[in-house]
Amino acid sequence: MSLQNIPNHWIIPDWPAPSNVKALFTTRQGGFSSGNNHQFASLNLGAHVNDEVLHVEQNRMLLRRFLPSEPKWLQQVHGVLPVWVDEKTTSTIAADAAMTKQRSIVCAVMVADCLPVFLCDRAGSVVAVVHAGWRGLVGGIIEKTVTAMSVNVTDLVAWLGPAIGPDHFEVGVEVFQAFVEYDKDSEQAFMLSDNVQKKWLADIFLLARQRLLRAGITQIHGGGACTYCDSTRFFSYRRDGETGRMAALIWLE
Repeated sequence: MSLQNIPNHWIIPDWPAPSNVKALFTTRQGGFSSGNNHQFASLNLGAHVNDEVLHVEQNRMLLRRFLPSEPKWLQQVHGVLPVWVDEKTTSTIAADAAMTKQRSIVCAVMVADCLPVFLCDRAGSVVAVVHAGWRGLVGGIIEKTVTAMSVNVTDLVAWLGPAIGPDHFEVGVEVFQAFVEYDKDSEQAFMLSDNVQKKWLADIFLLARQRLLRAGITQIHGGGACTYCDSTRFFSYRRDGETGRMAALIWLE
């Protein structure tokens, strides 16, 4: 299925993936949702955020027109479990990364500040998408997914989608310490923002790159698009509180 006809406000990853690997990232534009102060406007794909059920169903039907099958939505729990998905996978499975080797099975995660990490191998035999918030990152969700994919890591390519940028992702001392205790080099991804309250600004893109590099992946693309900064294109939980969700999707053609 060609992605040439998708809405022009959606994002197609710019990465050297094989031609049979298809991936896209939706934005908040072009849907049916509204909500108080338009907090869900308009392409909210999350069924768990108090949006009108009918609107979410309409939004998902719109998305489905551009996909080979219904996405394999997960019950995301900010954990470290990757799962293989196939035609039998249901939306009740709790996990934060989806992988497949089967054609036309759409792996999906939803985000509204957390980082979506797309993965594929150069042969186009396996794909995955990871929901990487700080808890998942520090717990090793990227490394666990890479291991579970069971291919030579030098053959893997990664793309980092939109997420909250380093100027807005303020975290407490427990987050800073959790990363630095695992890897001293993680300190490079933090900037002290409040010495009294012990708050840091964290660069989630750099933290993910460090984890990917430690896992052996050197072909890393994307990163830098800030969900918090761009209210026209992106939902942001940190910016707006109760809000919608965007989808990161990948499949084998």
